[in-house]
Amino acid sequence: MGLFDKIRGEFIDIIEWLDDSAYTLVYRFERHNNEIKNGAKLTVREGQVAVFINEGTIADVFVPGMYTLTTANLPILSTLQGWKYGFDSPFKAEVYFVSTRNITAQKWGTKNPIILGDSRFGMIEIRAYGTYVIRVKDAAVFIKEIVGTDGFFTAGKISEQLKSLIISRFTDAVGESNLTVENFASNTTELSALVQALIAPEFDKYGIALTTFIIENVSMPPEIKDEIFELSRLNAVDLNKLTQIKAAKAIENAGQSDGGLAGSGMGLGMGIAMANMVGQTFTGVQQQNLTPTAPPAIPPTFSLFVVQDGAQAGPYNITTIKHMIANNQITPDTLVWYAGMPNWTAAGQLPEAKEIFGHTPPPVPGV
Repeated sequence: MGLFDKIRGEFIDIIEWLDDSAYTLVYRFERHNNEIKNGAKLTVREGQVAVFINEGTIADVFVPGMYTLTTANLPILSTLQGWKYGFDSPFKAEVYFVSTRNITAQKWGTKNPIILGDSRFGMIEIRAYGTYVIRVKDAAVFIKEIVGTDGFFTAGKISEQLKSLIISRFTDAVGESNLTVENFASNTTELSALVQALIAPEFDKYGIALTTFIIENVSMPPEIKDEIFELSRLNAVDLNKLTQIKAAKAIENAGQSDGGLAGSGMGLGMGIAMANMVGQTFTGVQQQNLTPTAPPAIPPTFSLFVVQDGAQAGPYNITTIKHMIANNQITPDTLVWYAGMPNWTAAGQLPEAKEIFGHTPPPVPGV
């Protein structure tokens, strides 16, 4: 290279920005007195745009590519500075490089709980947090509305303002979603899309595109959460099986209580009645919202079948059973059966009957 070429090369002005950060949105190209030489080389890389500003007025915007700055490719700046037939070197202009890449992993969250009204739980407090992704879609609007004269602008400088917008629109979205509070967790995808649709126009005003918005979690007070879990378990209960279980427990408890066979019969009757009442109560809760329209059913009476003279007899109620035991018509060897027993059984083998037979006097001799 000759001396002349070397000297000429020193006058070639190169304007570029090598971005080595992940969160820088705007970088102002620094030049002493903002002087740029005639024929300067401008390099705009992918994921960038270059914005020329003349005395505070946005002029030309360059998309990715390599340019030799002349009057032809600086039409707005040429008009502002009155260049009709070209310009003399140097000329003054500020050059801002704006990143148009996605700025990821931006976090948002509610500093204070949001108060909402729920149809079942009344006024409740919820909190939420998540992430979002933004990118500059209109560099000129972004500089005009947000950056101003800041020569080094990062995502952190606008994050608080964006978070405030997000929280405001999140509250609106929750109200418009008509979701019950327990369905927030299972509908975060749908709720995220709804919030993003509400926020996007607000971000557009600043030249920013909201490319992704994610709700990671919606939390509520522990007592509300416990109540929701209890209701979900109740809704999952098989009411028929629950009735059968309660009836079986009532029979078992009646068999272990005092009163013998007669007491057992009464216990059985009450157990069956209680089972019916349990079933009616749960059905009433589901169908009538706890508003009864009729009195409960009359508890059924206890009945006992016996084998007399090789044939089935009965059923006999409690009063008749006591009379038959007293008159030796039912003995410990008499086969008996009542609802709930798998087979005919000798009365004396029933735990409930032993006490009765032990307290019944024997027949009078000679009678």
